[in-house]
Order: sequence, then structure tokens, then C-alpha cells
Amino acid sequence: MGFDVNDLDDNQRQAALAPRGPVCILAGAGTGKTRTIIYRIASLIDRGLSSPERMLAVTYTAKAATEMRQRLAGMGIPGVQARTFHASARMQLRHFWPQVYGNIRWELVDNPWRMIQAAVAAHGLNATTTTVRDVREEISWAKATLISPADYAATVAGSGRTPPVDATSFAAIYRDYEQSKVRDDVVLLDFDDLLVHIAAMMEQSPAVAEEFRARYRSFTVDEYQDVTPLQQRVLNAWLGPRTDITVVGDANQTIYSFTGATPDYLLNFSRTYPDATMIRLQRDYRSTPQITRLANTVIGKARGRVAATRLTLEGMRPAGDEPSFTAYATDDAEADGVAAAIKDLIDGGALPSQIAVLYRINAQSQAYENSLARIGVAYQVKGGKSFFSRPEVTRSVGALSRAARTPATAGLSGTNLRALVNKILADNGLSPTEPAGRQAKEQWRALSTLKDLCLDLVEADSDLDTAGLAVELSRRGQQKESSGVEAVTLTSLHAAKGLEWDTVFLVGLTEGSVPISQAIKSGDYQIEEERRLFYVGVTRAREKLLCSWAIHHSADSRTTRTRTRFLDGIVDDGPTNDRGQRADRAKRRLTASRRGSSKRCPVCGAPLDSPAAAILGHCEDCAGDTNPEAVAGLRQWRRDLAKEKNVPAYIIFTDATLLAIAEALPANREELLTIAGIGPMKMAEYGDDLLALVAQWR
Repeated sequence: MGFDVNDLDDNQRQAALAPRGPVCILAGAGTGKTRTIIYRIASLIDRGLSSPERMLAVTYTAKAATEMRQRLAGMGIPGVQARTFHASARMQLRHFWPQVYGNIRWELVDNPWRMIQAAVAAHGLNATTTTVRDVREEISWAKATLISPADYAATVAGSGRTPPVDATSFAAIYRDYEQSKVRDDVVLLDFDDLLVHIAAMMEQSPAVAEEFRARYRSFTVDEYQDVTPLQQRVLNAWLGPRTDITVVGDANQTIYSFTGATPDYLLNFSRTYPDATMIRLQRDYRSTPQITRLANTVIGKARGRVAATRLTLEGMRPAGDEPSFTAYATDDAEADGVAAAIKDLIDGGALPSQIAVLYRINAQSQAYENSLARIGVAYQVKGGKSFFSRPEVTRSVGALSRAARTPATAGLSGTNLRALVNKILADNGLSPTEPAGRQAKEQWRALSTLKDLCLDLVEADSDLDTAGLAVELSRRGQQKESSGVEAVTLTSLHAAKGLEWDTVFLVGLTEGSVPISQAIKSGDYQIEEERRLFYVGVTRAREKLLCSWAIHHSADSRTTRTRTRFLDGIVDDGPTNDRGQRADRAKRRLTASRRGSSKRCPVCGAPLDSPAAAILGHCEDCAGDTNPEAVAGLRQWRRDLAKEKNVPAYIIFTDATLLAIAEALPANREELLTIAGIGPMKMAEYGDDLLALVAQWR
């Protein structure tokens, strides 16, 4: 056979050569767990302790199963069954169903949407696409956690879980949906039913269990920290009284509790199997020691039972750059700063496909899509749709476009335009408070992001009217993801699990985002899962890790954000890199009032507690030492340039930055760079023209 266990490190080799029987491999991020699993399977076969046709390897994804089969075949070991739980159950049902149910047919329902929609509508509820999707997810969660329709309401009552509709109605919908799948001539099964039925067959039919167990003797389960109670029930049915099982996982990468996944089975493995062989893989071959050190610090502060199993990673790669930490003044500044840093990397020879931007929720992609597109960097959104292709966003932008073509609303600006935006988004589903249900939350957050974007555009350009807003939104909507391989990846932290890149940007690292506000409200358990999610993000990076956050949402925001608690004790208040120094100066200026040393308005004495005020050096409502001719001239210059470039005026400079330039009338590049809103990219593009322009008013 084409493998040599001496290719493994000591702990990996110990796992590969462990005897048959219960084996638990606790494998940290980047420690080579897939390689170890494959070598263990190969070793068991090579030592005559099993045979390919007697082994079943269960993976979390179909892609992982395919990779495992291919790698084993490449080692001269074809024939091992490597499948997901659902694929295995489907194959077994095809074989065993006639033995148990005779001539009664079964069919797999790939998409039970219409059946669930009918059940929702039958109970007098509005069966919107979002509601139906959330109900479907909740049914899947209930099955995954072995909760029947009859027990649902009582179970969730004391759990703190919020159903997508009230618990009693949901239980009735769940019951009716289950009953609707049983027909006179066929039994319809959804994907969760595959597991339910194969487990029941094994439990209730000794003949089925005996035949299956005669075929499969050895089992391997990957990502064991993410199994659900239903999957564990299936695994128990497969095993019966036997103990020939190897599990691999890391409880500190448990991030899917919303699906019903639980690390309890991994945590309890040594209790379930007192004679189990326990092995820890802690040598990290993915990340530099600097990134590994940060990961250890983040997870080292975890609390609770899961934290007791934490692994201390040992970085095995050559030393690299220290992770960077950058505070930006606003969300747009953060997106622009990240985009500029990415362009610098690509210009320096980095492959776009080896760069990723990771965020907490999909709605956050919008700012990064726009900033990357604006400077010509190709990107692709993984694990979700690009922001402007989301249905709720498309509908709302369409409504704004229609308003722009309607005489009564086409020319609205300022307060009236803001009111129009609020009405249109409310009509399209943006409620005052975040709803229950994962899909409903996703939609709400996307609409909330669109609202913030629209209001920011209105605030940044006092000349913007309905038609101009519609044109700008349309322009952004026409930005396309790259269809090629060489593109920067934009994806959520959840979707990044199992992936890795040379360079990772972790963005939006503030309280309410990481950890997300819902977790903060839910309590310690959910906050700890958010910590694990952040840990997963950190460990996606091989060579460079750049963490960032914005102190304010926008230039007119008076609410100051707090950096994520997960960086407490890790990040100080000093500048962290060349690009971060200006951002950090802005941070110190914008947050000085909280430390009792705020700059105050020279006119009224109030603290300068908004980004716009900090840019101007005085309150927005207080008159500054501004040359009216300079203001008018700068506005006209911006208007002409925006028309020439076919971009909104605010893309050139915001109103606040223009006013700050008009007040400062800078004489050279150094003075120009002291104005917030002007960074290296703006300086390179507009610096010389600006200095020549303002010279006439100095």
C-alpha cells in the first residue's frame, strides 16, 4: 500500500496505529486531522484489523467524503465507504425498506416548501417565503434534537429558544406537516426523515440490524463535535453493542448549535467508553506561530465545560507577521481601508484567491463589495448571495427606482428623502425590531443595512435626490462578482469553517457584531459559542491576519461602539500598523470624551462626539472659520469631478470633509493628510488638484 505512517508526527502516528476499539482524536485547527483519519483507516486495513468493505467513514460534507475516498484510492485502498450521515442513510433505506414495509413506496422530497407553506397557511398565518423557510428550519431542528410535535411547546418553553411563530402554532404546523407526508400509495420523506427511519429500522427490526452490522464493522466519524442527537441515535443503531469506532473533533470549534449540533457526545466519549484511547493533536501546520499564539489567547479565556477540553496549539510554520489590529472611524472607512490593504497585497504579488474577508453576518458584505469593486479588485461572495442580489434588497431598490420615476417623489432630498426611504423599507419588511427566525433575521439585517446605506448617502451629499439615490443603488447593484478563480473571497465566519487562506481580514469586530447582540441577550452559553466562532475565524489564516472594527457606523453617528470583548487584554490603544496609525488617531479623537479629555467645540464648548464634528473641529451646527467662496468652489469641483467619473459626489469627498478642507485651506500634503477623510489613496488621486485649487483662497 502507498503510505508510510512515519510520514506522520508522533501524535498523528499514535492515532493511526491505535488498536481497534473506541478511539477519540481531539484535533485542533490545522493539526492535520483529515490526514490522520485517512492514515488510521489505511493502517487498520494494512494490519488486517479491518477491510475496506467493512468500514464506514462519516464526514460532515459530501465534499469531504469525496476527498477522503480519492485520497484513500490514491494510497491503493479503494472501496472504503465515505459518506455523510444523510447519504449513508439514503443508501441503506433503499436496501432495507422492502424488508420492513413491503410494497409501500417511499420518495425523497428534496424541497418540502409547498407542503410546509400549506400547513402554515392552514393555521391562519401569513405564509411568506421567509416564514416558511424559518418554519422549515425549526422543523429540522426539532427532528435533529429528537423533539416530537406533541412535546415541542413544552420543551421550548423553558429553553429560551424563540420559535419563528408562537410555539403552540408551530407544534400544530409541525404535526400537520408530518401527517401530510403519509399518503395512501407512498410515504414521503424529507432529508431528516432519512435518519429518523434508518434509526427506527435498526432499533425495531433485529434482522435489519444484524445484516447491517455484519456488513460494517468499523466506523469513523469526523467533526464529531457537530453531531446532533438524531445523528448520534443513528450511530448508536449502527454500532449496537460494538465499540469499534473512531471519532475526531474539537469541542472548541462547535459553532452550529442553531442546527441542533452539540459537543456533548465528544465531551462524554471517555465516560461512554471508559477504555477509550484518547489522543490530542496540537501541532498546527497551517498558521504561523504568531497567529497560533493569538488563537490560543482567545480560546484560553473561554469558560464553561467546553473550555475544559481546549487544545493549546503549537505553531509549526516559520515565524511570520504579528496579527494587526486597526480601529477605523466609520464602517465605510473600514471597508475602504481593508480594500486598499487588499489591493496593496495583490499589487505586491499576492493571489486574490488566497485572501479572504470574514464577517459575522451576510449583510455586512455590502460595504466590502462596493469598496473592492470601486478600486477594481475581483471578489466572490461564498456561502451567500451578493448583497444587491438578495430578493428583499432587489425589491426595495426596485421600489426606490419607481419612486425616482414618479414626479411627486423624484426630486425629494434631505429629510423628505429619508422619510421616503424609511417608508419603502418598512413596506418591504423592515420592522422596528429584529424578528424571530434565522431567515427572518437575515432578511431584516439586509434591509437594515440597505437603510443605513441609503441614509448615509443622503447625509454625505446634501444635493442627492431620489433619482440620484436610485442611480447610485443601481450602480452598486450592477457590480458583479468575479466568475474566475482569482478573486478575493467574502464570506461569513460560519461559512469559512473548514477553509483556509494565506491572508484573512476579520472585520466588524465590535460588541453586538462579535459577539452578536442576540447572543449577548441569550447569556453565557451563546457568548461562548461566539468566542468559538471568532476562534474559528482566527485559525483560517495561514500567514497574515488583520483584525479591524469601526468606532462609529457613519460620520453622523453619535453612538460609539465598543471593540469586541474577545480582544480584551490583547489589543492596547496604540497604533498597530502604518495604515492603522491614522485610524487610531481618529479613534483617540472620537473617543476622547469617554476618557475625560475630549476636544470641545470652540464655539459652544460641547464635546466633539461625532465623526463629522471631529472632522470639522467644531459642532456641525456651529459656524466655523470657513471661506464661503472656498466651500462653493470645492462643491463645484466635486460636482464636476463626480460627473466626469460617473460616480456620486460623496465618493469623491463627503460634505464634512469638504467643509474641513475649506476651513483648513491646507498648504501642502502634510497639512492635507491631517484632515480626517483623506488617506493615502485620496491623496494620490486628488491631492495635487486640491492643493492647487485651495491656493487661490488662502
